[in-house]
Amino acid sequence: MSTPSYPSAAEVLAAVPKQLYIAGSWSDAAGGQTMPVDDPATGEVLCDVADAAPADGQRALAAAEEAQEKWAATAPRARSEILRRAYELIVERADALAALMTAEMGKPLAEARGEAAYAAEFFRWFSEEAVRVEGGFSTLPDGKNRMLLMRRPVGPCLLITPWNFPLAMGTRKIGPAIAAGCTMVLKPAPQTPLSSLALAGILAEAGLPAGVLNVVTTSRAGEVVEPLLTGGHIRKLSFTGSTQVGRTLLAQSAPAVVRTSMELGGNAPFIVFEDADLEVAVEGAMTAKMRNMGEACTAANRFFVHSSVAAEFADRLARRMGALEVGPGSRAGVQVGPLIDRAGRTKVEELVADAVARGAEILVGGSTPEGPGCFYPPTVLTGVSPASRLMETEIFGPVAAVLTFDDEDEVLATANDTGWGLVGYVFTQDLNRSLRVSERLEVGMVGLNTGLVSNPAAPFGGVKQSGLGREGGRVGIDEFLEYKYVAVPV
Repeated sequence: MSTPSYPSAAEVLAAVPKQLYIAGSWSDAAGGQTMPVDDPATGEVLCDVADAAPADGQRALAAAEEAQEKWAATAPRARSEILRRAYELIVERADALAALMTAEMGKPLAEARGEAAYAAEFFRWFSEEAVRVEGGFSTLPDGKNRMLLMRRPVGPCLLITPWNFPLAMGTRKIGPAIAAGCTMVLKPAPQTPLSSLALAGILAEAGLPAGVLNVVTTSRAGEVVEPLLTGGHIRKLSFTGSTQVGRTLLAQSAPAVVRTSMELGGNAPFIVFEDADLEVAVEGAMTAKMRNMGEACTAANRFFVHSSVAAEFADRLARRMGALEVGPGSRAGVQVGPLIDRAGRTKVEELVADAVARGAEILVGGSTPEGPGCFYPPTVLTGVSPASRLMETEIFGPVAAVLTFDDEDEVLATANDTGWGLVGYVFTQDLNRSLRVSERLEVGMVGLNTGLVSNPAAPFGGVKQSGLGREGGRVGIDEFLEYKYVAVPV
């Protein structure tokens, strides 16, 4: 692999359109309104982009509706090749896309480049799935009818993506929609619209027809989104974000009975048993906790460590986390960038303060640095009270809260005592225990002796209040397809 050659923030910002992308053209928002995009490392404004009004959302939906019939009739191989070309363009421009992500949301360049590669893989995966959509044919049990099963695209989709993985969350939704033959309105997070605008340009260059993908950037999500969901023309909503917002969107989807898939919040348990390989466990903890500065729904939130190894585990983890370099993601050697904004950092500060007030000890970190930007140091807490707020709140920051346990049933009861159920992590060298605990954890995914579960070839999603449906894997395209049954007399 060639050595990355990252362009400057000014270069990548200049190359990205700042307008709405509707019906294959770039246009200003109604009234010409714009919104600022901030650099979380400095607090300064990077640029302004179009700030869509409800009328712009309706314009985007009209473009998607107009393109739907022709796009659904497009040959699967043609859709596949568009995705493949887009995959190749992302790989080719990974350095520039990484610099763009670092500028708008702060993650270190090396990590941002990893996201670009991860994002590209969704297009490669679904380029292969596009030509593998199957139906069925059989004779029904009464012998009087034949059953013909067809798979058809659900129709125009509304895709809403978060700020923490601005490129990958776009490709994870756009990829299967294109493969299935659906048109789309994409609304990215207002903090990170630039990656989505760049992605729209790449797809246009790859040959995606006008109107298939429409990108609406806005600071007025409620005003723009609700009319789309209640109007009866959007047939599918795919949302990644907080459980609170997900509940609101589910309510808004109900009147028109919009099909929904949701990847919501998490409160991931990280369980280390007494027989775990601590070197492997600490390495897994670094991945599960520190990916994207802890701003991930899959981030380990609650560390349950067997009392016989808890002190050693916490000490090793504190040494590893304390050695990480914090600073602007664009600076060489930086491993931990800023949090997304002041509100995000304030939340982390308050959660740590609450835990300390309830008796937790700070092994490393725990104090906000002076100066500009939204930085918070990697922090390890021990002696955390189960009553602490961070035990029932998605931290979304670089804070590891360590608790101890002595009994398997005890730790499973505590780990499952939450409304969320996205992912859990288990570290043990006992095969029977590995399978037993994985089965009993109330989550959609388990990292067994690993801190990384995300993979385009695997079904991503949770249970309980962590969401509905799955993204990625062989089942990811199913969210964008309907079954149609045709009865044929014998």
